[in-house]
Parts: sequence; structure tokens; C-alpha cells
Amino acid sequence: MKKTTYLLPILVIAIAAIMSSIFIVDEREKALVLRFGRVVAIKEDPGLAFKVPLFDEVVRYDDRILSIDVGPIEVTPADDRRLVVDAFARYRIADVVQFRQAVGNGGEVVAGQRLDRILTAETREVLGTVSSKDILSTDRAALMLRIRNAAITQARALGLEVVDVRLKATDLPPQNLEATFERMRAEREREATDERARGNEAAQRVRAQADRTVVELVSEARREAEITRGEADAERNAIFAEAFGEDPEFFEFYRSLNAYRMALKGDNSSIVMSPDSDFFNYFRDVQGR
Repeated sequence: MKKTTYLLPILVIAIAAIMSSIFIVDEREKALVLRFGRVVAIKEDPGLAFKVPLFDEVVRYDDRILSIDVGPIEVTPADDRRLVVDAFARYRIADVVQFRQAVGNGGEVVAGQRLDRILTAETREVLGTVSSKDILSTDRAALMLRIRNAAITQARALGLEVVDVRLKATDLPPQNLEATFERMRAEREREATDERARGNEAAQRVRAQADRTVVELVSEARREAEITRGEADAERNAIFAEAFGEDPEFFEFYRSLNAYRMALKGDNSSIVMSPDSDFFNYFRDVQGR
């Protein structure tokens, strides 16, 4: 009975000691075993692991790829056109011992703050060597790769591996937006003015060509009309000559009638002429009166 009384507490203590010496490492994490603040073991494989109860402490770190938002960052490209850039990065804890030594008890919070400063500095440095046109273009993968490569070396001192860096948004500072819009409007107006000027120039050429064509067509038509009129007059004169040759007296009578018709119109009521003029030959009777 007395043995049972002593063995039971010992058994309980032993079980508690064994249980406290066992811990489980999840597949999504890495663990460090610390003894009085010094690393004594690294547990990177998932499964059961052991530690010394009361003396050892287990510190767990996420082994997955983590994300951090950087920005907004105000940068000044090579053409002095200020931009505000939002970026994000993906990273993972590559060396847990180095990570522990670099950030201490701060863990991922302190590491994120330091990585943010690294990425901010490298983003400003890389984007400061190119023009704003290169930053605003859709093909800026090379710039993001340069930022990542520049940040890798510094992040390694923290035990981190920078996997990727991306530029999410690139905008103008609010105070520069209105000036930029005004410049864009002025450029569009200048382009519109140039287009109108080129259009007017083209219209003038078309009108000049059309006027020239009209003049040529009218001149050609008049020339052909004069030729036709001359031929008609010649034909008419030939007919008159032939008619005159056949009956000169009738021809003379016909011409006199035409002369009377033209001279004695309603709007020409006065004629001053001698009554003995040959013009009135056909107004006299057969005796000449």
C-alpha cells in the first residue's frame, strides 16, 4: 500500500515529464529548440520532436511563402517626374537560425518591418535610374526583377529569401495630377490643331485641283463651242450664199424683213432717217411712193 502511494506520484511526474519533452512540428512550420536563449536544435521536418523539460524552449516560425505590402513609395525617376508606387513582395524564412539571431524575439513582425525598409530603399534606387515611361509601361518585369535581386542580398542577412517583387500600382502624386492633366490637354489640343491644319491644307489642294479642273473643262467646252459655232456660222453663210445665188431679189427681201423686225421693236419707237433711204424700199408702192 505504501509502495503504491509513492509510485503513483512518481509515475504522474514521469508521464508529465515525458509529455512536456515531446512536441509536434507541423509541416507548415520550422522550430528552434532554445536552451537559455541559445539554439541547441533545429527541427525542420514535420513530426515528433523532443526537448529537455524546464530547460528548453520551442520557438516556431512559419515555413510558408509570406507576403508583405510595401508602399506607397514616392520615387523620382531619371526624368524628374515624381511617381507614387505601391508594391508587394513574397518571401520565406530560409535560415531559421540566422532569422532568430537577426530579429530576436521580434519574430515575423520585426522581420517584416526591416524587409519593408530594404524593399523601399531598393525600389527607390532602381526606379530612380530609369524614366517614368519605363515605369508606367506594361513591360516592367525587368525592373521588378532588378528590385528583387537587389533585395535578396540584404534580406539574406535576416535569414530571409525574397521570392518575388511586384509593382501593384504606379500613379502621380495628387499635387501633380492637375498639372499633368493640363499638359495632356495642351498636347491633345496641339495635336488637334496640327490635324486641322493638315486637313485644311489637304482641302486647299483638293479645291485648287478642282478649280483647275473646272477651268480646264470650261475652257475646253468653250473652245469646242466656238468651233461648233464657227462651223454652224460657216454652214449658215454657205446656205445664205447658195440661196442668194439662186434668187438674189428674194434674199434681199428676206434680209430687209429681218432688218425691219430688229429695228421696229416695241422698245425702240423713234427712228430718225430720210424717207428716201434704201431702208424703206419695201415700204413704197410699185411706183416708188
